[in-house]
Amino acid sequence: MGISERKEREKQEMRRRILDVAMNMFLVDGYEKTSLRNIAEKIEYSPATIYLYFKDKDELFYEVQKDAFQKLNEVFAQHVTATEPLARLRQICHTYVQFGIANPELYDLMFIIRAPMNVVEEKEMWDNGTDAFDFLVQTLTACIEQKLIKYTDPMIAALSVWSMGHGLISLNVRCRIKVMQMCDEDVANSINLSIEEFLRVISTP
Repeated sequence: MGISERKEREKQEMRRRILDVAMNMFLVDGYEKTSLRNIAEKIEYSPATIYLYFKDKDELFYEVQKDAFQKLNEVFAQHVTATEPLARLRQICHTYVQFGIANPELYDLMFIIRAPMNVVEEKEMWDNGTDAFDFLVQTLTACIEQKLIKYTDPMIAALSVWSMGHGLISLNVRCRIKVMQMCDEDVANSINLSIEEFLRVISTP
């Protein structure tokens, strides 16, 4: 391996190390309490080193957000395996909601905290969520083509399905479902039944 190849590998390894430490600190300490200085101390380098890879905290966390979406894509690959479109849609809905509830800090970064999205204003598009959203749209398109659901526009269908899942996750991770005065087991059952009822309503007779 030549000098240039070795330097490039070391650069990528450092970038990966920064992202891994940032992800861990976000999960443990939260976004607000995690600073570039804290991350630099953790990897035992000066803050200037991080600025060689990321211009600010928002850009760093945009990349951390990308890693979070990769985790979601991996979960989809593992649990969404049905070939029949409506069955696949059901798996997507349940898997997405379960992922969000099981990973509330990641979900915050992916869909709730504003900070990483500041980078999108410069990029003019949000590419981190593209794979997951496209997977949903493709599944809904197949459902529409086979007349399995009542929607005729895949994008409107996607927004509706996504909003349903996001609402269930957000209410749960922000503890708002407590207003229903149910135990954890009943909450979990109610969420699953809500998904099934939603799918029943949008499915064709």
